[in-house]
Amino acid sequence: DGRGLFSILSVEDNLMLGAFTRSDKEIRDDLKSIYDRFPILKEKKDEYAGTLSGGQQQMVAVGRALMSRPKLLLL
Repeated sequence: DGRGLFSILSVEDNLMLGAFTRSDKEIRDDLKSIYDRFPILKEKKDEYAGTLSGGQQQMVAVGRALMSRPKLLLL
């Protein structure tokens, strides 16, 4: 609960929303890094986030948070 995903958007769109405030050129590199950490997300990148299992949705939520390049991430 409380993952804050946009269930009607794809996994990749949800991840890219994490980088919404960024304008650097390393966003695609960071997206690749998220896919390296969570390989199942790469397989499901075009699926709606709302169709994923709870654990997979949690991976999207953590990945989206990491896309913003936080200095500190509390889980």
